[in-house]
Amino acid sequence: MSRNDIDAGWTAQRSAAGGRNPWIIASILSVATFMEVLDTSIANVALRHIAGALSASIDESTWVITSYLVSNAIILPVSGWLSSVIGRKRFYMLSVALFTLSSLACGLSPNLPSLIAARVLQGVGGGGLAPSEQSMLADTFPPSKRAQAFALYGVTVIVAPALGPTIGGAITDNISWHWIFFINVPMGVLSLILVHLFVDEPEVLRRERAERWQGGLKVDWIGFVLVALWLGCLEIVLDKGQEDDWFSSSFITATAAVSGLAFLLFVPWELTRKEPIVDIRLIAHRQFGTSWFVMLSVGMILFSSTQFMPQLLQENYGYTATLAGLALMPGGFAALVMMAIAGRVSGLVQPRYLMAGAMITIAVAMYHFTSLTPDVNFGWFALARVFQMAAIPVLFLTITSYSYVGLAPEKSSQASALINVARNLGGSIGVSMAQTLLARREQFHQARLVEHVSASSLAYRRTLSDAGNYFMAHGATGPDAQSRAVAWVGQTVMNQAAYLSYIDVFAALAGLAALLVPVAFLLRRVDLGHRAAAA
Repeated sequence: MSRNDIDAGWTAQRSAAGGRNPWIIASILSVATFMEVLDTSIANVALRHIAGALSASIDESTWVITSYLVSNAIILPVSGWLSSVIGRKRFYMLSVALFTLSSLACGLSPNLPSLIAARVLQGVGGGGLAPSEQSMLADTFPPSKRAQAFALYGVTVIVAPALGPTIGGAITDNISWHWIFFINVPMGVLSLILVHLFVDEPEVLRRERAERWQGGLKVDWIGFVLVALWLGCLEIVLDKGQEDDWFSSSFITATAAVSGLAFLLFVPWELTRKEPIVDIRLIAHRQFGTSWFVMLSVGMILFSSTQFMPQLLQENYGYTATLAGLALMPGGFAALVMMAIAGRVSGLVQPRYLMAGAMITIAVAMYHFTSLTPDVNFGWFALARVFQMAAIPVLFLTITSYSYVGLAPEKSSQASALINVARNLGGSIGVSMAQTLLARREQFHQARLVEHVSASSLAYRRTLSDAGNYFMAHGATGPDAQSRAVAWVGQTVMNQAAYLSYIDVFAALAGLAALLVPVAFLLRRVDLGHRAAAA
């Protein structure tokens, strides 16, 4: 049987194209993807505006982010099961509709509690999108075309987080924070129309769903409760831990205990179920398990660096939200170009080498960030981001294209859900660890720098004198000039400690990427000329 025959027989059974051009399906699915992924980063830059408008503190406003992440984390792992029970197309359209309506509710929210409630629903809707989309792509395109299909789809996954801060900053600076949610509404409506008209529910999936219902639907309620408690509580711990000083807080301690206990019960329970709500046995598969672990780590690096750069630029370099977002934008365009290149190269190079090369590139890029100084300019940040983002598409394509190799076709929905759990969970872990490391290292560097700021230090007295003379030359009186000089030295120490702590975080991320290089070689060799047969 020829390669074309194998591909045709394979796509005819589970394809979402329904006889149409499959590339149209890939383009349609990208609409909702862009909307959802954009929303994960667009709200970050608007928190201060939201807090001020709704008469809330900054700490209270962070629940706008946490509530979305928690509900998203809960629905992600069970989305594969829900898709098989409800119907893939129907479940996907319900997810898009819920995300769109809850986005409208977010923009119309008159107070913080209503906004948080709407964000919970938005997270539920958003959590069902990516797994369904990736399952459709894996089933619609044969393995020989899968990398190119995921390249088109991946443009939105990679570029949207880079554009999020820019779009969010521009909207909040020039219009209103309400519109960071309102912009989802027309995109959601467009997605629903296109999916209804062009995306097909194949007969084999309808038959499988009918058989499942005829045999008596067995809902793994215990598994659902355990995974919801595990990931939901874990998300709260990761997002609020640093803010509440970790385990010195009884709330964080109790939440972490619930998460840990739920996890310990969840794993053996799911492993012994005939129809588990989350098929974690897939992670034991060498190819998929390796891809899952690397996706977890990529999420840690990508999400933490994407959140830290706008924070660094706004707090330490005085950039506006819009300008900070613009500094990230060239990285998004670099990822766009590399996605197209990676889609072609993936058919020529073994996935293990692609993954290892991408990890080395990211490690070097993150290490480049350790050369950070107070006088670096916009161009330095933009170029450094380009260098980092250039490797991300290669990793994304390698993971999404080759993680399904060797898995049964009916496992694609569960596999897609688990891959997306890895990405989001990794992002939450990465941001939390980076924030904690940043705070702890800043305290450390302040303590070390302050040791040199003493009356007995000749350098300190000379600096204080020079600063006092400067302020006097600019109109300050003697005592006032001296006070300003002391304040200036204190502020300089704090700024230097902040720069050094960011450097430590970037060094840690570079080390993480370097440690992952050997992991890439756990991937099996793939017959690049006959990937369809391998699947």
